[in-house]
Amino acid sequence: MIRKSMDLRRMLNGIVVVLLFTISYQLFTGCTPTPENVQKSNELPPIYPDYCNVTIPQNIAPLNFLLRGHCEALEVKVGSLTLNASGNEAVFDIDDWKALMQQSAGQTLSVTITALIDGRWTAYKPFEWQVVKDKVDPYLTYRLIEPDYEIWNHVQIQQRCVENFDVNALGHYEQLENRCMNCHTYANQSPELSMMYVRGQGGGAILNRKGELSKLSIPGSVYFGFSPTGRYITYSTQKIIPAFHSDPSKRLEVYDASSNVFVADMEEHRVISSPLLSDSLKFETFPTFSPDGKYIYYCAADTVSLPTDIRQLQYSLVHIPFDEGTGTIGTEVDTLFNQRSVCHPRISPDGKFILYTVADYGTFPIWHPEADLQMMNVQTGAIDSLTIVNSPKSDTYHAWSSNSRWFVFASKRDDGLYGKPYFCYVDKDGKAHKPFCLPQQHPTFYDNNLKSFNAPELGKGKVPFDVEDVAKAMKQEAIPFK
Repeated sequence: MIRKSMDLRRMLNGIVVVLLFTISYQLFTGCTPTPENVQKSNELPPIYPDYCNVTIPQNIAPLNFLLRGHCEALEVKVGSLTLNASGNEAVFDIDDWKALMQQSAGQTLSVTITALIDGRWTAYKPFEWQVVKDKVDPYLTYRLIEPDYEIWNHVQIQQRCVENFDVNALGHYEQLENRCMNCHTYANQSPELSMMYVRGQGGGAILNRKGELSKLSIPGSVYFGFSPTGRYITYSTQKIIPAFHSDPSKRLEVYDASSNVFVADMEEHRVISSPLLSDSLKFETFPTFSPDGKYIYYCAADTVSLPTDIRQLQYSLVHIPFDEGTGTIGTEVDTLFNQRSVCHPRISPDGKFILYTVADYGTFPIWHPEADLQMMNVQTGAIDSLTIVNSPKSDTYHAWSSNSRWFVFASKRDDGLYGKPYFCYVDKDGKAHKPFCLPQQHPTFYDNNLKSFNAPELGKGKVPFDVEDVAKAMKQEAIPFK
């Protein structure tokens, strides 16, 4: 009798489990209906970020997005992958996404979005994702900063793996006494050699050599770049002045009251100077080495009365020879481009292209909506205006991937206020493709984020230190440079 009662109880429990599973399954599938009686639209879907007809690397994280406006359900078909979701957010399973990218490298995928809106299914006009085999460097470092001038000391420096959504902090204002921090810059995109600058009393340049951090006393370093061997750093010193515009479309102007360029020898701890790079009648800034180390590229402008004549402040793209063997600066400056005002020259690692920003005037393009990127062919001098890349808002602060096939830049194209990182593919013929925004795990991330992504840099690997290591290095005695 007891055994029969136990068997009956087990049978009833099994029935309950089956019923609960069936009800849960029905509820779950009821939340993600599949399309029927579909109407076709000739319009592209209003997705955000705008991932329509973009070129992407095979190692990028899932391009999660949302459909703007009211939407009850989505079906997204990408090649062999189908995603059904309730609501207006498309979030791909990362394992399914990686498998799709691996099998689709070198191919073009058709993307079809069908949306349930007010009880009716609509299939939008399909678009394409061109998946290229050329990978982008897997790590991105950037500053997170308030998009205004009041809270300049609430800065963070983060590193994000662009193959997934992992983020770690390299610098944080809470651990660094609310100090302002310059961007983190790699040598040859290598995580084994990099530097960031922490400003203020007791600050200095934090040098990373294979995870060993040291603090250097390189006076006033603002913009800097490593030589190919890593022995030298070229850097600029600036006296930076903020000023306010009466024109509401340009809320803030930042300019240099003075600026010069130097070279620091990291082995002998000495500063190398030249009167051509510290001319009292010129402003010199944004220095960077050529990939072969034979030239220092920078921007130079004739001095004007500031801030009165700010609109006459025009920077040219120039370069000067440098000898890495002897550590000597050349004696002749060549002008490469002097139309509009030039900022942030960066040479592709293969030495074929110079990427730079142009604006109507000045030296701080992040506040200039007319700021655009241009690319010069080093051999021919031909200039690509990059119309497929630029927007009506500020596009600047760019950096190359180590294979010279990708560059990242900060764009304010969405609202004119918050900068976001965009990636652009440059094919073997030097043609730029439509850029795409850094994907996030949650499609609403950028709508809710109240920080600008500033000065993005690409790296080949994860750096071997974190914010705690930087905080400890800040307590060291700074190594002086003579």
